[in-house]
Amino acid sequence: MALRTRVFATLLGLADKGIEDVVDLPAHRAKRVRLQRTIPGQYVFGRADRAAMAEEITVGNGSRALVHRPADATAPLPVVINLHGGGWVQGNPEQSQWMASRIAVRNRVVVISPTYVLAPEHPFPAGLEDCWATLEWVVAQADDLGVDPDRIAVMGDSGGGNLAAVLALLARDAGGPKIRAQVLIYPGTEMYDRYPSEDRHAEAPVLTSKNMRAFARLYMGERYGDEDFRASPIRATSHADLPPAFILTAELDPLLDNGSRYRDALEAAGVAVRYAEYTGAIHGFMSLPGVVPVAKSALDDIVDFLGRTL
Repeated sequence: MALRTRVFATLLGLADKGIEDVVDLPAHRAKRVRLQRTIPGQYVFGRADRAAMAEEITVGNGSRALVHRPADATAPLPVVINLHGGGWVQGNPEQSQWMASRIAVRNRVVVISPTYVLAPEHPFPAGLEDCWATLEWVVAQADDLGVDPDRIAVMGDSGGGNLAAVLALLARDAGGPKIRAQVLIYPGTEMYDRYPSEDRHAEAPVLTSKNMRAFARLYMGERYGDEDFRASPIRATSHADLPPAFILTAELDPLLDNGSRYRDALEAAGVAVRYAEYTGAIHGFMSLPGVVPVAKSALDDIVDFLGRTL
């Protein structure tokens, strides 16, 4: 683990409260947003690429979305729908703007990062349904958005990686929209089973085993225990005929085996999979470029993958 990552982890452990101990979630979310906007927060989370145009839009279901596109591009462009992490309970599109804006510029694509309703106020499958509605709306409004509806990728990190994986499954089962690639960044693919990486890294920075269990209970609500593949995409009856996937995992992440086992499931079904485990990385590292140096090489890998598939 890099020194700056180790220092960040120590400070986070002293200052941050685990989600299982949070009583007032709206206040907790607001505190995180304020932190993102501070100068130290901008250093940790990274700033948007100045070569990208950024705008806020409202998608068809009323959700807010942050859109990045290359300033000098000519429409129509491929589109990446990017779903933020936060355990389905917290998070916002701005926390991944460092990554989204650079992908927009380097791949010459439009990256649309929507909000979606959060648990526990809106438990499973409400957030997923928001994401599906956004996907359908982007296709329907492709001309106005300046995007090519035949060149779509889904991308997400952590809980957003779970949602992106499920969108790929739902699109396959519905016969469209056609998704050409999926980028799953340390995704949660299994809601209940405990894999070895969770025990190895039970007290890891950013995400602990207790955090994982709390996020799952908050997201599932009264449906906790439901084995629906829309909550646990690894439980889908079939993973055949899914788009090529790039699965990124972090060495020091309790969710690592969620990613590696989903890779195994996809490969067993004949899906083309690129897989990378980043040495010294912690959970959430793609949203923490200021303190996890390997985020920059992982970004290079995502750009390369999308360049080949999209």
